Amino acid sequence: MHPNRPNCAASEDRVTALARPYGSDVLPLRDENPIERTPVFTVLLIVACIGIYIFAQAGLRGLDQVETPVGTVQLDSELRFSLEVAAIPCEIVEQRPLSIEEISNTYGQNGQGNSASCEPSPTGPSFFPNKHVMLAIVSSLFLHGGLTHLGFNMLFLWIFGNNIEDRLGHIAFLAFYLTGGIVATIGHIVTQPSSTVAIVGASGAISAVMGAYLVWFPDAPIRTLLFLILVDIRARWFLASWFVLQFFTAPNSGIAWIAHVTGFAYGVVMGFLIRRHTWDRTGGIGRGPYPHPTDYVH
Repeated sequence: MHPNRPNCAASEDRVTALARPYGSDVLPLRDENPIERTPVFTVLLIVACIGIYIFAQAGLRGLDQVETPVGTVQLDSELRFSLEVAAIPCEIVEQRPLSIEEISNTYGQNGQGNSASCEPSPTGPSFFPNKHVMLAIVSSLFLHGGLTHLGFNMLFLWIFGNNIEDRLGHIAFLAFYLTGGIVATIGHIVTQPSSTVAIVGASGAISAVMGAYLVWFPDAPIRTLLFLILVDIRARWFLASWFVLQFFTAPNSGIAWIAHVTGFAYGVVMGFLIRRHTWDRTGGIGRGPYPHPTDYVH
């Protein structure tokens, strides 16, 4: 999940923290964890995110002419899209779209403004007065800041999402996924309520999926490319290390790591609660049996 600054959303070197802590030396490829039913919504979510990026975001270039209550304004097209569609903490807290003055103070000359320019009682009109600020929390879950951001998120969603959907069922999985993303976004907003920077990315929702996976399938092997060597790492170690590394995210990385932590914690808690439900016949241990290759990392 990215807080989105001018020209940041299309930058290929700004990878979401879902993969950044490992760098290019550690790359999960798949899990050895069979499923019994087709992961319909996992596939649909991936298709939706890719489709939205290709048809709504990838072509954003140059400047847009935006009609505002005070006249026509030129705005970077990527920034305009994010401000109009994505969630912004200040807007959620104040329950209104950002004012023209707040946007000006945030991005300023060459985007060097104050990212916490929220005003309790702005004097000027809203830049996008028709924006539905609460609906933007959900729409942000389908937006991404570049091909790398999108690619890593969809890889993680496919690896871990299909088993969670298999366990929960289709509709319950979709509800869990969206709720996890909303909770993750709220976690970011609680820590940065005055932020006037848009948030994009499915990482918070995917983090919730990963948290549940840790509870339900701790021993599932994750086939991983580790320093150019293929190894199988138990899910418990792979996911636990990912979670710990979130706390070492660089402060100025532009990554909303608190959202990842919140989403993951939500997934873990819900995983334990759901595991006690009567529909979870396995007790949350995982179906298995899993393979035990010689290069298994215990």
